[in-house]
Amino acid sequence: MSDADRPPAVKSAARTVELLEALAQAPGRLTLTELASRLGYPKSSIHMLLRTLVGAGWVESDERGTAYGIGVRALLVGTAFLDRDVVNQVATAHLAALRAYLNETVHLARLDGADVVYLASRESMHILRSGSWVGRRVPAHSSAMGQVLLAQLSPEEVEARVPTELKAETQHTIADRQALARELQDVRVRRWAAEREQDALGLGSIAVAIPFGRPAAYGLSCSIPLSRFTDAHQRDVVEALHQHAEEIGGTLRRLPSA
Repeated sequence: MSDADRPPAVKSAARTVELLEALAQAPGRLTLTELASRLGYPKSSIHMLLRTLVGAGWVESDERGTAYGIGVRALLVGTAFLDRDVVNQVATAHLAALRAYLNETVHLARLDGADVVYLASRESMHILRSGSWVGRRVPAHSSAMGQVLLAQLSPEEVEARVPTELKAETQHTIADRQALARELQDVRVRRWAAEREQDALGLGSIAVAIPFGRPAAYGLSCSIPLSRFTDAHQRDVVEALHQHAEEIGGTLRRLPSA
């Protein structure tokens, strides 16, 4: 259904969601003009939505009321999702154990369309570390987490899901669909993914899928500065990630409501 065909109430709801997503993805606050340019909607319509959302606490504005950002209500809803996500609940202790054993930053994430969304992180104690990515959304093709989760899908499903043009996050990103297809086939065979500087310069990552659901939609990953990304360390990380992913999957399959 096109935007023009939607009933007014549904159209307003769709625009509200798109507005909130635009604010959530922006690195800073956006002006009314910037929002209109990004969304392609009239300023008058966006301004009315902003007034309602500011009043409800979903959006915050600067002191002059000229720039807007995501509000605290959005955080409450996001936190509620994490509190109720059974995979996140089960994985919490495993992330802590992985961080303690590997002393690297480890993550839990799930596939969402053509992206991965990071749900939980435990940071390395090293001075040189990657930091927490909770709430971050990244293109699946550019990270080990995304690649290992895309590899759970058939080649036809991947073809339909990923964009026609793959964005290059760095000069090392796989930005060719055929090259991505070859990489995903390799990942299917070895059951883990690894990348170096495809998402961020100076940083690599290793990921495995959690064997739960068909296809598996959640994964564990470890972010490693290149200075520590040795072959021996990679072997240790892969083994540890697989062990905890299997344990998480086993626990989830035994839960009556999972």
